[in-house]
Parts: sequence; structure tokens; C-alpha cells
Amino acid sequence: MRSIWNGAISFGLVSIPIKMVNATESRSVSFRQIHTEDGGRVRYKKVCELDGEEVPQAEIGKAYEDADGAMIPISDEDLAALPLPTAKTIEIVTFVPAGEIDPLRMDAAYYLSANGVPAAKPYTLLREALKRSDKVAVAKYALRGRERLGMLRVVDDVIAMHGLLWPDEIRAPEGVAPESPVSVRDAELDLADALMATLGEVDISTLHDDYRTAVEEMIAAKAEGGEGVAPPEPGEEPGGGRVIDLMAALESSVRAAREARGETAGAGDGAGTEEVAEVTPLLPRTPRSGATRTTRAPKATDAKKSTSRTAAKKATAPARKSTSAAGTPAKEAQTKKTTAKKAAAKKSTAKKAPAKTQAKKATTRKRSA
Repeated sequence: MRSIWNGAISFGLVSIPIKMVNATESRSVSFRQIHTEDGGRVRYKKVCELDGEEVPQAEIGKAYEDADGAMIPISDEDLAALPLPTAKTIEIVTFVPAGEIDPLRMDAAYYLSANGVPAAKPYTLLREALKRSDKVAVAKYALRGRERLGMLRVVDDVIAMHGLLWPDEIRAPEGVAPESPVSVRDAELDLADALMATLGEVDISTLHDDYRTAVEEMIAAKAEGGEGVAPPEPGEEPGGGRVIDLMAALESSVRAAREARGETAGAGDGAGTEEVAEVTPLLPRTPRSGATRTTRAPKATDAKKSTSRTAAKKATAPARKSTSAAGTPAKEAQTKKTTAKKAAAKKSTAKKAPAKTQAKKATTRKRSA
């Protein structure tokens, strides 16, 4: 890879000669402007506003436009005379945990390679120190005529540097959050968690630019004399200011994500309220002997119902018992008659007993006289 900057990393009194190369590249398809009448290419020409003549690159300089529109010329010599200690040095100023760097501040990324054999030792020392400390280095450096802020970290066995925006370059998010208060239910959060768990297992390295692929296919088709790609059928655009049911949208999203992964939505995960659950009827349980159950005090109507039920049970219970013991109604009648005769015999015996006692007493009195 071609280096875009040569200098050194200043690590205290240690200097590490390095070369900087771009760590990223743009893969977007670029287009040229053409004249639609004849297909001729349209080019930009740098023209002086005063005389209308085209100006060659060698005669183009820099200037700062003042508030009143006046141009203040700035030469390369003026810029070179400014004190810029980081012109050829990446000066490490501190080491901090990686979590303290807000990703919002990250800019372009670069790889830093050791420049020459003598730089291999200090380069490896800094790399291993970053690995063991689990920290990143914050540094200042200069690139393309301005001083910048950077973050050094280890990627595999290479030191990478991310350009960082200065603190005053980050805008406060004022007026961005919803102005009206919004409440989110636990059920909605549960569905959002389920959707995150389903979509979060995608391997990021497998993602690609579908639009760029479609553009390349369209260009290849037109280059072969075809008509390109047929336009999609018009349909309703997503969103469109429609008021949607958030719960239904989340449930459908979870269901669609799991179907795409070949999974089936399970019960209780909030996905698929349209599915009909199979209900199995439960048989009434017989209370165990000696078991007690605490219930609320019954109402008046409940008391009447329970009393009538109890009376019915009592009336039914003897009938069942006597039926099973005697066998038939005739036997029951015979048993009742026998019982009545025994009771009458006992009663008559009890009445005769006092009369006999009185007779005996009278006989004894006559004899003594």
C-alpha cells in the first residue's frame, strides 16, 4: 500500500519512524457528468472571476475570505512559518481506556507501519504495551496543513490510528430527541429484546452493499447492449407517516426474522399473537384427607347455595348407604317393623316392673300385722 505520510511516533523520549497508509477505501461506484444531447463529457474549468480566463493549477493559491467578502492571501511560506511541532510527529499525550473514547468522535482510519529495520523494536514495544494495558493512546498529529487529534490502538499485529474530532467539533444534540414524553411498556421492551437477540447474531463480515451490486449489474447489462434492470413495481413506501401498531410491528419483525433463519417462534416469546394456542381442559382435583384450604368469607347467596348443597348431600348419602346394605325397599320395611316390636316390648316390661314391686310390699305388711 502506498504511504500518504512519513514521520515518527513520539513515545516519551522514544521515537519510532513510521509510514502512514489508508486503512479504508471507498467502493462506491462513481459517475461522470456528460452532455445528454451527444454524450460528451462535461469537465470543470477553473476560471478567474475578474478576467474570465481559465487558470492553470500552478497559478492557483490559497486565501481566507473575510466576513465582508475580502480575500486575504495565504501562502505556503506563511503556513510553514507557524509553530507546528506535530508537522512530522505523532505525539502521544496520554493513555486512556478504550471505552472513554466516544465513537461519535472517530474519523478516518489509518495503519501505521514501522519505517525501516531499526524501527521494528520500538514499534513492537509500543504495540505490546498497548495490548497488555488494554488502553489506547491519544495523540496529536498534523496532516494536510492542519493539526489533528488521533487514537492509536492495536488491530491484529498492527498499530492503527483513528482520526478524532476535536471536542469543539462535536455538536450538542439539542432539539433532536422527541419533545413530548413517551412511555414504553415492558411488553414492548421484551419484544424489542427478542428482535435484537434474533438480528444480533448476524456475522458483520458477511454484510455487503446490495445497492452497489445492483448498480454494477445494471452497468454490465447496458454495456452489453441491454436495457438494464427493470424498475420495481410501484408500491407503498415504508413509513409514509402512517400510524402503526408498535406491538404488531415488533411481533411481525421477530416472526419474520426467525422464519428467515429457519426457526419457529416459541410460546411466550411475544412473537405471533395470531397463532392459536392448544388448550387442554383440567379435571377437578379431589382434596386430600386432612388438607385445609383458606378461602374468602362467602357471601349470603353463597351460604344459601352451600347449605342447600350440604342438605342434598346428606339426604342422598343415607339413601345410598341403606340401598347398598338392605338391597330392596321390602327388606327396609321388615327391618322397621322388627325394630318397632322390640321397642314396644321393652316399654311394657318397664311398666309391669313397678306393679309387681308394690304387690310384694303389700304382702309383707299383712304378714307382719
